[in-house]
Amino acid sequence: MKTTPIAFIGGGNMARSLIGGLLADGYDPNYIWVSDPGASQREALHSQFAVNTTADNLDAVAKAGIVVLAVKPQVLREVATSLAPGVQHHRPLIISIAAGVREPDLRDWLGGNVPVVRTMPNTPALVGSGATALFANPLVSERQRQSAESLLRTVGLTVWVEDEGLLDGVTALSGSGPAYFFLVMEVLEQAGINLGLSPESARLLTLQTAFGAAKMALESSEGPALLRARVTSPGGTTEQGIAVLQEGGLEALFARALAAACQRSRELGDLLGGKP
Repeated sequence: MKTTPIAFIGGGNMARSLIGGLLADGYDPNYIWVSDPGASQREALHSQFAVNTTADNLDAVAKAGIVVLAVKPQVLREVATSLAPGVQHHRPLIISIAAGVREPDLRDWLGGNVPVVRTMPNTPALVGSGATALFANPLVSERQRQSAESLLRTVGLTVWVEDEGLLDGVTALSGSGPAYFFLVMEVLEQAGINLGLSPESARLLTLQTAFGAAKMALESSEGPALLRARVTSPGGTTEQGIAVLQEGGLEALFARALAAACQRSRELGDLLGGKP
């Protein structure tokens, strides 16, 4: 993959993260093209990464074996239809990181008969700790699947789903998930302050506790339920705190939250889809 020309359509934060991950993985910047309408954005990308830049999307696509669509979902239809002539000319692998836009709609906008991998990354990809789900249409070869996975793995872990509809659940869980954890951290921090801790101490203890718990879960072969049980001594402080959370319906709240986010993901797919 490291000698396959890659074109990024859009040079925003997620594109920057992926480019940074590729370069850290040993990818030659001479094989990377970024198309963006902003002159200052292009200059910054070239200065930071030494990649090729252009304002012409078709110019970038003409050089690419892989095209990463890194534009906002609301403008993807317009961008994709304008790219269709170039894409149809040599049919590169298309990787979309635009949330909500379904593969059949994207493939149709690109002129049809195109290998498309739709992905759902999350914002921790910006710090190299993302979680990305991928879905490939039947036109994607095994080699192209490996290329798509290698690209997204530069910013975190990846999982494949064989049913595109599952990406709505992924969006609800890992796509929106960072905000859920930020909310829990926000609440814990304020509760610590209410107990008399200084804001600085409450923040530091909250962040390190969240980091430590996630690290323990990642490095353990045991599930979170067992890890929780191991730190919940009978009659102890943790047991009392957990009891209050469960009595307050924490499990049901999270189930409702994910169901609502999943439903909204489906609605957005309907709104963003269809023929131009």
